[in-house]
Amino acid sequence: MGKAARVATVCQAGRFYGTVEGNLKHVAKLMEIAFSYDPDLVCLPEAFATASVRKPLEELAEPLDGPIVRAMAEMAREHGSYIICPLYTKRGGRIYNSAVVLDRSGDVVGVYDKLHPVTSSHDYTVFEEGVTPGSELKVFDLDFGRVGIQICFDIMFPETWRELAERGAKMVVWCSAYNGGFALRAYAYLHRYYVVSSVRTDKSVVVDPLGNVVAETDALKNVAVAELSLDYAVVHYDFNYSVPDWIMRKYGRRVEVRSSRDDALFLVESRDPSLTVEQLQREFGFEPVEVYVRRHRLAYGRLLRGERPPPQEAAHGRRPMYSKVE
Repeated sequence: MGKAARVATVCQAGRFYGTVEGNLKHVAKLMEIAFSYDPDLVCLPEAFATASVRKPLEELAEPLDGPIVRAMAEMAREHGSYIICPLYTKRGGRIYNSAVVLDRSGDVVGVYDKLHPVTSSHDYTVFEEGVTPGSELKVFDLDFGRVGIQICFDIMFPETWRELAERGAKMVVWCSAYNGGFALRAYAYLHRYYVVSSVRTDKSVVVDPLGNVVAETDALKNVAVAELSLDYAVVHYDFNYSVPDWIMRKYGRRVEVRSSRDDALFLVESRDPSLTVEQLQREFGFEPVEVYVRRHRLAYGRLLRGERPPPQEAAHGRRPMYSKVE
């Protein structure tokens, strides 16, 4: 179960300062804007502190207790916020393009190493000037829900985004050097999770599980903040035409309901820690769209074997399929 959270994402808007110290100072100023919203999570761009710093990667990469992580850890402690801190790390004699997860106390609680660094040589023998690919996809259980991380070129590998959903991620943070475009909305829609991007260019976004952009930055506004909860369900409208009205009438702002009629879907998201989406499902008789699809698959299998599908008792009961009821 997730709980209400405030997520802030930063973009660098192409502003780089030639030194690690200059980049850190600039991003710290943007983070101060983010911290004015008391965020639960702040997301930062891929290798933000070393962007455009003209030094060998061996000099730029740091251990997990290096100055970049220490600076971000101090901010996490001061503001009581999780921070996703991407940087090049040096561990075990290798260099990785990493995202370090700092908890509200500034402690390192996990590291994701980019699985798919992009080539930096015409013959595909060197990647990102000497980066080793990561070996493990990871999810992180933060106090408001389960979060996955992807970095830049990982966007080109759909299988890892699918696996994050299979491992229960309710949000995927994508740290990148570029905007990412439509793919972020597609992954959010296909896998029914939030996607939060943080980029060096101009458009960091928060995309909801319906594929809608609910917050974004631009070239002038470099911080975006979204209120959300990772306790949610995406529901198909079939048999459920009245459910949004019922929930809104009874619970008002305690529950966020967003509709995507073109997709025949709606989102039910609890904003009250004392009220879970599971409770709402029992009370109003609805199921996540994945369950609805699964029921069809079960029936199709029987039909293809020449058998009559067994009757299924769904949460919606005998409600009409395509109309509202009081």
